[in-house]
Amino acid sequence: MGLADHLTVARAVSVPFVVALFVFDQPVWGTVLFALAMATDWFDGRIARRHGRTSPLGSLLDPIADKILVLAVLIALVGEEVFSGWMVAAIVAREFLVSGLRQAAIERGVVLHARDLGKLKTWSQAVAAGVGGLAAADVWSTDAAWWALLVALVLTWVSGLDYARVAPRLLRGRATA
Repeated sequence: MGLADHLTVARAVSVPFVVALFVFDQPVWGTVLFALAMATDWFDGRIARRHGRTSPLGSLLDPIADKILVLAVLIALVGEEVFSGWMVAAIVAREFLVSGLRQAAIERGVVLHARDLGKLKTWSQAVAAGVGGLAAADVWSTDAAWWALLVALVLTWVSGLDYARVAPRLLRGRATA
């Protein structure tokens, strides 16, 4: 396991600590730790590509670590009454649907790589989580957090529809994405 894989694992391991900080009414520190953990997503990919050390493990764990971290914070912020449960539930549902699509493609020997819209979706969710964390700390308004989450929700479902658009070809085993 190289440095990039270690950063990915560290991101996943940070999840219970980030959530605990929100649960124990430390939203500023929860937001700071969340931002630091999300920053490792940028670094791990750069490091792996720069050193030519991309790995199957990293390719598998990276999107999982991102999803677990971001979704855990969004869910924690529902508990803090920053976000509406229906909005977060809609985001979680899309994540499960696309993960199921990825699994179905893998079972057919096709790897569904991250699409640019999917990467934008991940970062919009991360920004919404960060703004929500600041709203939980009374640094920013919950209105700003709501709008940030709405943008993330729209991008999440637009991205999901983009994956669904290529799904029929993928499920027939023709790699196009």
